[in-house]
Amino acid sequence: MAAVAGTATLFSQVGAREDLEDMIWELFPEDTWLLTNLDKVKATNTLHEWQTDALAAAAANRQVEGDDASFSTLAATSRIGNYQQISRKTFIVSGTLEASNLAGRRSEIARSGTKLMRELKRDMEFALVGNQASSAGSASLARSSAGLESWIAGPTIDATANANAIRATTTANTTTTPGWSGGTVVSPTDGTTTGALTVQALTFALGGSWADGADPRVILAGATQKAAIDTFTSIATRFVDIDRNAQAVITGAANVIVSDYGRHTVVLHRYMRTSVVIGIDPDYLAVSFYRRPFMETLAKTGDAEKRQILAEFGLVVRNPNAHCKVVACT
Repeated sequence: MAAVAGTATLFSQVGAREDLEDMIWELFPEDTWLLTNLDKVKATNTLHEWQTDALAAAAANRQVEGDDASFSTLAATSRIGNYQQISRKTFIVSGTLEASNLAGRRSEIARSGTKLMRELKRDMEFALVGNQASSAGSASLARSSAGLESWIAGPTIDATANANAIRATTTANTTTTPGWSGGTVVSPTDGTTTGALTVQALTFALGGSWADGADPRVILAGATQKAAIDTFTSIATRFVDIDRNAQAVITGAANVIVSDYGRHTVVLHRYMRTSVVIGIDPDYLAVSFYRRPFMETLAKTGDAEKRQILAEFGLVVRNPNAHCKVVACT
């Protein structure tokens, strides 16, 4: 049936009010494990430094009764450091837009400031966990803070013995991580050959940190390698208590690995490289702030409001040997 001739319809008339929800449904993947959980320390220079030390290897120590003592030369501490990196977000909002009656927010400045602060936090986490090198910068080059992956030095070896840096594949590869060298941290070199992450490779890496005296109790992995870890036979079973009338919960993901070197919490990390798994002892990590994140108003030059969100920060790897990694993972 067709409408009677002359029937007024929504298609022929004007004036219908819009139907727009007064809500903005945000989907922000903003979990930042390192930035949230690590110690925070104050930096007073753009190069933040600290010292490391280690014990001599255990050895047979037997002395003759009545023997006169001889003296060994004390080893000096190692002085290392990381540069403070500036990260920022900026935005500008016209006076007209700010004065408008907007759906889902009262102020575009407030909404944009909150959103970009979240984006800045993610950028900081990306720098903290990543494989970038450190750099003092210059008048035309930004300073950079070396990321965690770059600090864990090799040479990377095959999964055949304990070491802080393990290669997932036993095929000849040019993967290297120089770590701290000549006053800066050098970024890793990726090889062309990869292999599947195995229990053996991860165990050898954890063993490398443990042998140096650390407790690598947290394992960071992206979605790809987290899925590989979920299949390991060393997964600790997690039981979920439920009410008898409630629907059962199936736990199909690894939260804890039990190895020869203790219990290790597995953290799903969004911003690290997919080919790397990192084991950390959080006691030997911190985030330094020369300037903590803040938002400021920039000079007004027209009918608009300018804002800048900025942080100056760096990663403090209190002792690189406290951490480990498996690289070249498929």
